[in-house]
Amino acid sequence: MAASADLSEELNCSICLQIYSDPVSLRCGHNFCRICIEKVFNSQNQPKDYKCPDCRQVFCERPELQRNITVCNIVERFQCAKLQDAGIFCTYCVHFPVPAVKSCIMCEAALCNMHLKVHSKTPEHVLTEPTASMENRRCLIHRKILEYYCTEDATCICVSCRLDGQHGGHHIQTLLEAGEKKKNELRSILQELKPRKEDIEKEVQRLHRHRRKVEEKSAKMKEKVCALFRDLRRRLSDLESRLQSDVSGQEEQASLAVSGLIQRLELKKDEVSRRMSYLEELCSMADPMAVLQEPPLGKHGCSDIKEEQEPGDLDVAVISGTLQTELSHILTDGKYVIHDLEASDISLDVNTAGSNIKIAGNLKILSWTHNQLSQTPTPQRFQYSQVLSVQSFSAGRHYWDVECSKWGDWRIGVSCNEEFSVRHNNKDDLVPHRIGVLRFRVLLDYEAGQVSFYELCDPMRLLYTFTASFSEPLHAAYYLWEDLYGRKSCLKIITEL
Repeated sequence: MAASADLSEELNCSICLQIYSDPVSLRCGHNFCRICIEKVFNSQNQPKDYKCPDCRQVFCERPELQRNITVCNIVERFQCAKLQDAGIFCTYCVHFPVPAVKSCIMCEAALCNMHLKVHSKTPEHVLTEPTASMENRRCLIHRKILEYYCTEDATCICVSCRLDGQHGGHHIQTLLEAGEKKKNELRSILQELKPRKEDIEKEVQRLHRHRRKVEEKSAKMKEKVCALFRDLRRRLSDLESRLQSDVSGQEEQASLAVSGLIQRLELKKDEVSRRMSYLEELCSMADPMAVLQEPPLGKHGCSDIKEEQEPGDLDVAVISGTLQTELSHILTDGKYVIHDLEASDISLDVNTAGSNIKIAGNLKILSWTHNQLSQTPTPQRFQYSQVLSVQSFSAGRHYWDVECSKWGDWRIGVSCNEEFSVRHNNKDDLVPHRIGVLRFRVLLDYEAGQVSFYELCDPMRLLYTFTASFSEPLHAAYYLWEDLYGRKSCLKIITEL
């Protein structure tokens, strides 16, 4: 039943909302009843004003209507199958059942295609879709055919209902007129619903695209996480091997020191044993003169054990310090930072730019110039070669990327002269990394009170992180100047990498 209903909807003309009658196709591929589309084109009689009711494609001249044989065959087979399922057969075909295609209300008979051709065409013979029951087409009071429609009572009536006074003074229409009016109302609603359907379809397509984007982003993120953990395991394995090697080296050095000490003590032991044997021999002599004539030995020639150097041991502090330092480097490495936020759209505020700052590139590029620019004084304008962003941030996590010139003196919180450094409250700290590229990322975490700077190399590397307590909105800030050789500097806010 569901499949039949779906097919019935596909075979409905979008103009009359009925199953196609003599279906024709336009060049855009949409199908309509021949009579329906001709009525539409008759109302679109202006040159270059012929449009498809479905897709609104414009035709320069009235389209030629091509009969769609395929749709005709499908409609005919569908109707035959539908009639066979309903068990409605031609009243006049008595020898074998033939599916009916129409029913005549006047004759109360079902007609096949052959008997329909010879059936009366007079107005009183009202033809309808095949039906097994004619009772709903006749007045329950007068048993006459329902030919009229009372608009005030919204009911179908027969001629006697119209004349006996029950509907006196009411606005009465023929069924054909009322049906056409109803169809026009439905067409109007249909036309209103089409844009809504198109909007819904566009939204569905947008959501599909968004889902695909999320799936692609998820796949890339999973791949990146796997790669990062592979690299992390490799680095941890290398660190483990290095620490094991350091421990083994310290063990070997300590063992060598202990072995040397043992060897020296063994020699001392042998010396002490010889002296003890000699002294025991003296003690066993019976002649006191012989004993007294021997020179006194005492402890002469025997060094104390305490005089030996303390044996070596493992330097646990060095091993622990190396472990903590290397782990800290790994954990703060920018390559292990996975940002889950989009780049902020940063633009430069011309009202804050100093007189030597030239702004271009849709408020994304700034450069330093010797000639001071003529600028309107504003309370926000810097007296030095600085400029702020239009955007400010008072919450959340944000980042923006900057490309810097090779020459000149520039600052984005990171400054460049002979070497790279970071500055805060007039205090400079050198960056302990060699900078390979002049592209940087500034990451602001307002709630955490952190501003971090990354080098946009492969992989991305953390340069420095400031920690503070933010209480006011923050702007991106930039400073430009010429270097010692008079070379000008410039900066560019990167919108896409």
